[in-house]
Amino acid sequence: MKLESEAWGKTNEGEPVTRFRLTNAHGHSVALTDWGATLLEVVVPDRDGNTANVNLAFDSLDGYLGSHPHFGGTIGRFANRIAKGRFEIDGKTYELVTNNGPNHLHGGSVSYDHRMWQAEPFESTESSELGAAGVRFTLVDPDGFEGYPGTVTVVTEYTWNDANELTIRFTATTDAPTHINLTNHSYWNLGGAGSGSAMDHVVTIHADHFLDVDATLIPTGKLSDVAGTPLDFSRGETLGARLDQLPATKGYDHCYVVNGHAGVLRPAARVVDPDSGRVLEIETTQPGMQLYTANHLPGNASSAGAGAHEAFCLETQHYPDAPNKPSFPSTLLKPGATLEETTVHRFSVE
Repeated sequence: MKLESEAWGKTNEGEPVTRFRLTNAHGHSVALTDWGATLLEVVVPDRDGNTANVNLAFDSLDGYLGSHPHFGGTIGRFANRIAKGRFEIDGKTYELVTNNGPNHLHGGSVSYDHRMWQAEPFESTESSELGAAGVRFTLVDPDGFEGYPGTVTVVTEYTWNDANELTIRFTATTDAPTHINLTNHSYWNLGGAGSGSAMDHVVTIHADHFLDVDATLIPTGKLSDVAGTPLDFSRGETLGARLDQLPATKGYDHCYVVNGHAGVLRPAARVVDPDSGRVLEIETTQPGMQLYTANHLPGNASSAGAGAHEAFCLETQHYPDAPNKPSFPSTLLKPGATLEETTVHRFSVE
């Protein structure tokens, strides 16, 4: 495993930013940066052995410094939505930034993907047979930032191995009770970033239920059966086949309840690009997964030229608005406890 790093410019505040590349024994690689603990590239082969980056990315740091669609970033303190930007802990109400209509989205106006993290490259001993290496990014998120209580220490750890498996592991601790929900917000196109629509990709999602939501995409608390709906990917279906049945959201922007037990690494999704033969399989310990078909990418410089439906996201996470839904798996983290979540992205061909 080859691990390289290089200077990659400076933040708007003048902090130096580093770009890392991990290249395995087959010459396949991932690129990462300490700005936002962001996944920049995943370069893997198609069925003919031709390699391409399959994760939407900007050519330079500048694209990541301004407002952008969270390309590849670590999202927190709370990924997805919290109704009215408000929750209670021990009888005290906390008011968060509302940046998505009446609601709070992806941690507020400054998500974790727009923060500077401390980076520590490492070699992994995850397997005696597979070479592996990674980068561990650490962020201290202070009490009161974006309205959240407690100072939280968050670690995002990326590991890449010789089997073309990218493992993302989140851990977090806090000095006061707080709500936290972490995800990676990569936009995938298995035909290669910039290759056009991803709506011909065939997707299988291992979920019998999805979260019913209101007009502002806040869960009602009801778990709806996918059977007989446009959200049923249990047997494999192209992403674009039923887009016209979802006019309110202009495509998919829905949270699935991943089958099996939360906390256990289990299959969540499988995606195949028929043209290139590339396959992406996702396993996760998280209870849910948001499918988003890049419905609002503008196709200009702010999205690296990518337009609507030219990628898809499969964001493993806890459920939206969990702080206000006692029936949902809890996102409350208390002092002395450690949040731990793992998601594996496995790339292959067929």
